[in-house]
Amino acid sequence: MNYSESEKHDLQNNPKVPKEALTEGGNAAFHNFINDFAHVDDPLERRRLALEKIDNASFGWYHVKAILVAGVGFLTDAYDIFAINLGVSMLSYVYWKGSIPSSSQTLLKVSTSVGTVIGQVSFGAAADIIGRKKVYGSELIIVICATILQCTSAHSPAINFVAILTTYRIIMGIGIGGDYPLSSIISAEFATTKWRGAIMGAVFANQAWGQIAGGIIALICIAAYKDDLIHANSGAECDLVCQKACDQMWRILIGFGALPGMIALYFRLTIPESPRYQLDVNLRDSVVEYHNLDAPVHSGSDISENEKTAAKIEERSHDGIDIENSTDEELYAPPKASFKDFCDHFKQWKHFKILLGTAGCWFMLDVAFYGLSLNNAVIVEAIGYASSKNVYYKLYNSAVGNLILICAGSLPGYWASVFTIDIIGRKPIQTFGFFILTVLFCVIGFAYHRLTPNSLLGLYIVCQFFQNFGPNTTTFIIPGEIFPTRYRSTAHGISAASGKVGAIIAQTVLGTLINHNCARDGKPTNCWLPHVMEIFALFMLCGLGLSFLIPETKRMTLEEISEKYHGEVDLTKLAERNLNYNKNSVIMSKDNGSQIDV
Repeated sequence: MNYSESEKHDLQNNPKVPKEALTEGGNAAFHNFINDFAHVDDPLERRRLALEKIDNASFGWYHVKAILVAGVGFLTDAYDIFAINLGVSMLSYVYWKGSIPSSSQTLLKVSTSVGTVIGQVSFGAAADIIGRKKVYGSELIIVICATILQCTSAHSPAINFVAILTTYRIIMGIGIGGDYPLSSIISAEFATTKWRGAIMGAVFANQAWGQIAGGIIALICIAAYKDDLIHANSGAECDLVCQKACDQMWRILIGFGALPGMIALYFRLTIPESPRYQLDVNLRDSVVEYHNLDAPVHSGSDISENEKTAAKIEERSHDGIDIENSTDEELYAPPKASFKDFCDHFKQWKHFKILLGTAGCWFMLDVAFYGLSLNNAVIVEAIGYASSKNVYYKLYNSAVGNLILICAGSLPGYWASVFTIDIIGRKPIQTFGFFILTVLFCVIGFAYHRLTPNSLLGLYIVCQFFQNFGPNTTTFIIPGEIFPTRYRSTAHGISAASGKVGAIIAQTVLGTLINHNCARDGKPTNCWLPHVMEIFALFMLCGLGLSFLIPETKRMTLEEISEKYHGEVDLTKLAERNLNYNKNSVIMSKDNGSQIDV
């Protein structure tokens, strides 16, 4: 039974709310829903009212602000990927006369991914152990500090420049990695049910804006230093003036990545605790405290009569719960999060297959996601921005060419997902995306030598579109909503880390195969590129198969998802049932001419 609007208004403006019942945090981007109902003593009823207000809210400006704050990390991540690719070219003129050793280039590009894996797992677990509020914002501080340190690093007789820059990039990667599970689950737990997928997708779509911002800043820097660069027709001709310009450009380009984080830091540090974490994970302690002060509510309900509840009772008896002397809330509340409970939960195939599906799909996607970049040189040449020996034109063409490709494929794909994911569903978009990508990679691989540059350009743009209107977006969204609250962040971190491991493997192992035996057989460079594309097609096919392990979550509350796929009781329904019982008891007692306390 729901309160009327007037009843809700009276409850939320009750002046008798004790200060100790209020929780810290709350700002224009993340409202403190817990404090709205702090006057309600019953923890289950308080939980029901808060989640009802979140789940049934209409999409509005409040959600837009939350998207902007939560999306800053992904904007920074994508910005950095674009910036380091161009920044390495700038660095090569400063220290290596335009020809950076391949080992140093790979190290600088992969280092961030290594740190990201560490951050995804560690921050994901921390958010489930100590809470979302205590962790959110610290990852952004790491990113800001590491970015500034990168800009101030330099070579000296005592310090190897590549080593120190790699170290700072690993540290920055830890912060970026921490943002993946935190922003995903916080967006999910504060989002309205009807548009939760769109909200989470919009947070992730900030990656496209980050890439575009990186391209624009790069173009501004290159244009500003044009007079210092244009006279150098090769790396050997890049004199001290040219080197100084390149040295300043890469520092400006990397350093601007810290600016969005500084703007959003206040909102992250002042976020309230996620209502679902506060109300679900700490529910048992709240229930025990409440029932030590008040008479226990009715517990002999019809819910315990069905087979599902009987199984739940049996399960909780094995957890050491006193079945006879427990209230409904204590009986059905989820167990305390622990490593043992995590293992017990996911050792069951029905639960483990979901984690296998989310982690496996993300791994398969990121392996092949890197594959498209192997074609960049050919693609950029096809649109008229071929690489040049002249320092200025090489940097300019690289920035403009990649910026055009991002706007042509990636950006539309992200927003196609945002606008359709709550209508079509997560699973159909992901499975269809993997299917199309399998076909496209097969075409590129098996027909590579028969494709013209313009044909390859078209296939490249279509691949970019269906990666983002497909598994690149859904692999981020699904782990943020498919797992129970007490392990939602940990499981998302594991899934995201699997994806980054795939990217590292692709960059360090599969990427080197493009020149396999080319020199020995007297063939041109990149002679094995078609076969590498065929390998990536196989990974897409595996991703398609793993997608069938993942259930659909469209238009379901997070509690309904946990109940359906993880066997947990939806305590919101239990609270509503108890409320109905109590009100009916009062009505019956009045009809009998007496008042009974319930």
